[in-house]
Amino acid sequence: MTPTIPTTAPTSVGMSNAVSRLCLLLLCSAYLQGAIDKALDFAAAIAEMQHFGLAPAAPFALLTIAGEIGASVLVISGIKRWLGAAYLGVFTLLATLLANRFWEVTGAARIGVENGFFEHLGLAGAFFLVAWVDFHIQSRPGQRDAAWRG
Repeated sequence: MTPTIPTTAPTSVGMSNAVSRLCLLLLCSAYLQGAIDKALDFAAAIAEMQHFGLAPAAPFALLTIAGEIGASVLVISGIKRWLGAAYLGVFTLLATLLANRFWEVTGAARIGVENGFFEHLGLAGAFFLVAWVDFHIQSRPGQRDAAWRG
């Protein structure tokens, strides 16, 4: 017997609203922390953009701050959660391809960079899963709120 993969999203993930929001906050915590740090030290944010070859650096820094905060708010609040999660998934993939190019690193430093690369792939996968589930649940009338709480 061949196992089948469900093609529809579950109607409930069996969590209370508080637990669900806490999990989503934890998922977004690095993006909120990074955006706040960049906003509080904008010169360092610009230097980071320059370090990765992004120009013009100031607009990229502003877009990064706005994107990380805005998408995190969408994910945590539930308003267009799928959109915020998809944005953070794509952002994470692009950022890790830019910042964690382990294939260019030699020696002992490669291990840390490679671990960071694959950790970020896992994080992107979690965001894509949230986006997928939320998008499919939104298409079911009456199921939206029940999906993220028990």
